[in-house]
Amino acid sequence: MTATVVTKRAEYLVITAALPGAPPAAIGVLLHDPASNRIGIRLRRDWETFTDEDNREVFVALEDDLREKARTMSPAAFLGWLEDSLSNAVQISDRRPALMAGFEATLSALYRREVSPAVLPFRTHLPVYSLRAAAGRWGENRAVDQGDGQDEWLEAPPGLRLTQDMFAARVVGRSMEPEIPDGAMCVFRAGVTGSRQGRKVLVENFTESEAGGQRYTVKRYRSEKRLTTDGEWSHARIRLEPLNPEFEAWDLDEGAQCRVIAEFVCVLEE
Repeated sequence: MTATVVTKRAEYLVITAALPGAPPAAIGVLLHDPASNRIGIRLRRDWETFTDEDNREVFVALEDDLREKARTMSPAAFLGWLEDSLSNAVQISDRRPALMAGFEATLSALYRREVSPAVLPFRTHLPVYSLRAAAGRWGENRAVDQGDGQDEWLEAPPGLRLTQDMFAARVVGRSMEPEIPDGAMCVFRAGVTGSRQGRKVLVENFTESEAGGQRYTVKRYRSEKRLTTDGEWSHARIRLEPLNPEFEAWDLDEGAQCRVIAEFVCVLEE
């Protein structure tokens, strides 16, 4: 059953900068939701490639000033100040209409559409692999695609601390809803260390199905251990659990050719 997406009207502005000897370039977007009186700002983070060191400090100070005023002023007062106060070097567009399904998702989508920042690998951007992890049982023969490597770089949210072992991949299937919606672009961290108990992980199954190829699934990992006669601990049971109660958990068969690839970190707003 397809979920109904409710949209409402909002407005946004594009912030541009005109540096000496260069055409105007978008440096950010501002989203205003009149219904909730909420203001959101998303600015580029590649100042070191966008301008020289002296101007870089100006843009960093501008960003801090915008966020502080947006926090302390009413939206109407802030927008009025913005339209009256910016210089010839930094300008804003006229207010433009937008249909908003979710505030953060709309802000991210507008930013990606209007702003083209430089890629700073593992500082602002993560690699996207052509790995579509099916969040449903392997036996469902859901489409899984693994290319030869990275497809593109995707800018991560400003508050997410990036490391070299992180990547983005799209998850297909409903078994991890509501936390991971069907078709969501997700961030994963490879090389799961420590106990996996209760963690949401990306699992690779090497067993060939009728469809052939490798299979992927995202599930919550549960394990039970037993003490062997040699005094060593071994897995008595490994269970992969969905979050959606419409789907059933299942146990990994003994000797199953599987491995945990990565741990789920978060869903990216698109």
